[in-house]
Amino acid sequence: MTCFTSRPSAMTAILISCSASTLSAQETDIGPRDVPARIIPTPEGLSKAGRALIAQPFWLAFWNEHPASADVWKAYEAGSVEQIEVVLADLRESLGVTMKQVEMGGVNAYILTPETIPAAHEGQLIVNAHGGAYVFGSGASGTFEATLMAAYGGYRVLAFDYSMAPEAPYPAALDDDAAAWEAVLEHHEPEQVAFTGTSAGGALIVAMTQRLVAEGLPVPAAVAVNTPWVDLTGSGDSLSVNEGVDNVLVSYDGFLSDAARIYAGDTALTVPGVSPIYGNFAGFPPTLLITGTRDLLLSDTVRTQRALRQAGVEANIQIFEAFSHEQYLFDPVAPETLEIFAEITGFLDAHLAP
Repeated sequence: MTCFTSRPSAMTAILISCSASTLSAQETDIGPRDVPARIIPTPEGLSKAGRALIAQPFWLAFWNEHPASADVWKAYEAGSVEQIEVVLADLRESLGVTMKQVEMGGVNAYILTPETIPAAHEGQLIVNAHGGAYVFGSGASGTFEATLMAAYGGYRVLAFDYSMAPEAPYPAALDDDAAAWEAVLEHHEPEQVAFTGTSAGGALIVAMTQRLVAEGLPVPAAVAVNTPWVDLTGSGDSLSVNEGVDNVLVSYDGFLSDAARIYAGDTALTVPGVSPIYGNFAGFPPTLLITGTRDLLLSDTVRTQRALRQAGVEANIQIFEAFSHEQYLFDPVAPETLEIFAEITGFLDAHLAP
């Protein structure tokens, strides 16, 4: 059917008529869209370092593996911890950040302190939950983002070493973070604290904030989450559109879907504590969300921002050109990485009490 009119005053009616006709013809055939195979170039307009990140082949050699047992998951995690901790030790030295292991509410944690703390940041604290699909990032290996937040933001950062699957499925991580938050409140006013996290850590921050609101407990002054994994059911447009385009996660049908089920344990994936996108966003503090156009979880971030806005919450989203899932963490000195942490710092400075 061809729909055309030269009368602008009739355009609205014509469009409605055409739309109704199209839907009527297709209402029994709303299937997936086939797209041709294509080559996706590395876009211009990025830094040399940013282009190098985007042009890399798949970062995770095991993205499409399906560990058959808890022992295999543990072996994967153990194999990465030692290497990452060596890298982080060098990173802390180069950035002038010190790390101290502490206990908060019975939970292991690390305090990352920059060489210099601006006067306005004295007394403030950033609480960070690391990423890693709830199965990676134990011990000090989960302090990468916290280290950069301390160095580039000039904040004292507390990074929780929360319990992880497969040994400790939901709600162990959420319980750990809630216990640690109670301990934080013994030393800090909530107006001087912000929550941050990436990927699974970002989702954990969202779920914990929902829990605090539901229980009538104090929430922080601000939340900043990067590409939060808020929907473990595997829904969302970008999980199809960016499959194979995201060179970090690659596909939800790889290890990620297995990690979701292992973390959830006997709990349904749609329970808000597991997938906080299905929870209540009312009562949240101002929130910043960050993602990239090639992020497999772009939809998770976009949907979270919409849910926050619909709940009347101030929610700002920053979407970076061509970046895959949490890719800014892979080069700590790339201009795009510095820009992202400047965005986070500016946002937190606008909302944290001095």
